[in-house]
Amino acid sequence: MKKIYSLFALLSLFLLSGCNVYNFTGTGNIDAKTFQVNFFQNNADLVEPGIDRQFTLALQDIIMNQTNLNLVSNSGDLVYEGEITDYRITPMTATAADANGNMGASQNRLTIRVNVRFSNRKKETDDFEKQFEFYNDFKGTDLPTGAVLNNAIQTIFERITQDIFNESLAKW
Repeated sequence: MKKIYSLFALLSLFLLSGCNVYNFTGTGNIDAKTFQVNFFQNNADLVEPGIDRQFTLALQDIIMNQTNLNLVSNSGDLVYEGEITDYRITPMTATAADANGNMGASQNRLTIRVNVRFSNRKKETDDFEKQFEFYNDFKGTDLPTGAVLNNAIQTIFERITQDIFNESLAKW
């Protein structure tokens, strides 16, 4: 009886080790071994200092955390490049006029758009160029600085980088 359990355990281990076709991130079987993320310049009309570096690092982080790919600075099997094309803050909901007749915004929206060019040197049919955009709303009384701005940018970058990851690797 002990031999049957040992045989069953060995067989199960063998079968499970061969299941490299799918993982929980949905990336499936990636032929690539390396990736590179080129610096994403901030070409938006309204420039927020440092978000270009912040976005580049966020994209590197999500790929490193959700795959076994190695980050390289050049000649990567997968190449991500592009630019931040839009950064804007717009009032979303107007408030009633105050005693001086001034209108205000009860809610503002920060929107960021990134243009991405993805190249897969192992499978060129996966290549694409696409715009990714997301937003974050905050109170109209809050200034888009400090913690308010940092939280909004982090929320936006988490969504955009996940969308880029899904489009390039997850193939849901």
